[in-house]
Amino acid sequence: MTIIGYAPGAYDLFHIGHLNILRHAAEHCDHLIAGVVSDEMLLQTKGRLPMVPLAERLEIVRSLRFVDDVHAEVVPDKIDTWRQVRFDVIFKGDDWRGTAKGERLERDFAAVGVEVRYFPYTMHTSSTALRKALAAVEASVPAPRAHALTS
Repeated sequence: MTIIGYAPGAYDLFHIGHLNILRHAAEHCDHLIAGVVSDEMLLQTKGRLPMVPLAERLEIVRSLRFVDDVHAEVVPDKIDTWRQVRFDVIFKGDDWRGTAKGERLERDFAAVGVEVRYFPYTMHTSSTALRKALAAVEASVPAPRAHALTS
């Protein structure tokens, strides 16, 4: 039996944490589908647009040798995504474990026979920390001034 895994994420500002999550997920299934959350869903669920547009994030993730397929997530509910993709295990960061959204995820997926597998969540797996660092740098660096061209 082939085990199909699903690893959803924004994969915005792609970094080593994203690479490690996807690599680790691929080690725990036979066929890995990376779910790349659409710009609209990120705006709806996180209140902000990504820095990198969806088409580019799909291409970045698709290029990884251990990702077998990509899926653009355009619905807010992961169970609706499952109805479209049909996977056996979903991989999430352990920051979801024990939370209301994690418990709902586990309950919804248990009803359809999908395992929820958690991976360790660290600052190295989160674009949030990277965004905050970039914002701090931008706030501390004065904007470049326009200079007149002289001959």
